[in-house]
Amino acid sequence: MIDPRIEPVTVAPGGDGPRPRRAAYFISDSTGITAETLGSALLVNFPGIDFVRHTIPFVDTTSGADRVVADIRRAEAEGLAPLVFTTVKQPPLRRIIADSGAVVIDLLAGHLTQLEQALGTTASEQLGQYHGVGDMHRYLARMRAVEYAIEHDDGQSTRALDIADVVIIAPSRCGKTPTTMYLALQYGLLVANYPLTDDDFPTEHLPRTVAPYKARCFGLTTTPLRLSQVRHERRPASRYASLEQCTLELRRAEDLYRRNNVPFLNSATKSVEEMSAVIMQTMKLRA
Repeated sequence: MIDPRIEPVTVAPGGDGPRPRRAAYFISDSTGITAETLGSALLVNFPGIDFVRHTIPFVDTTSGADRVVADIRRAEAEGLAPLVFTTVKQPPLRRIIADSGAVVIDLLAGHLTQLEQALGTTASEQLGQYHGVGDMHRYLARMRAVEYAIEHDDGQSTRALDIADVVIIAPSRCGKTPTTMYLALQYGLLVANYPLTDDDFPTEHLPRTVAPYKARCFGLTTTPLRLSQVRHERRPASRYASLEQCTLELRRAEDLYRRNNVPFLNSATKSVEEMSAVIMQTMKLRA
């Protein structure tokens, strides 16, 4: 059961008063990933509103849909004026959700109708196809990529680096691991990552481990302050987390990237999805 309790009202920057707040429900008959991703992509265009988010997966029965509607109405009674983004495919369940009284954005209905007309056939009502196993070859490729990413995380292994699609290099805590895992799980790419440490400097060339794969290397950097904040969470009050050390490591890394013509980006204000998209575009990678 979803907890519809209200969080404290957020005050708008500059003291202009409280920001409007809405409940946002992402409802799916499968994992909820598609509903949450597409719904969030729409909500990000309204930064002046605080959204209290609820992702509800596996709504594949009438009783499940009824429980969801009860939660939506409870949130509405608390004054949250719910928005509902749904990818539920079964018409009876979609009707139950549509009668909830909330603003319901059906992320599939219109598009499925258009595709049915264009393809001259009806859509399957089988549940969870998008995030299911589906194409077994593609599924196994993604699992293999995840195993490869785990083995080659943080320079742990040099085995089979020659088959890597990309090798991410960066100082510690710049976002190498989450970006590696996202590229592997989402796109099935073979990604290794290598940490630049004090042992790799001073040098004009890439570390020996990754030097043979220079054409596949992509660098990450960030801001010294951001890096220091992240490292302080791991090792408070350490030299490793000091602003001075972070500034030094980032300057050395960026100099190394430039000398060796390694493309790089600043991860300080970018999401994993954004970084992955830039890497794929820059390195001309295809899923």
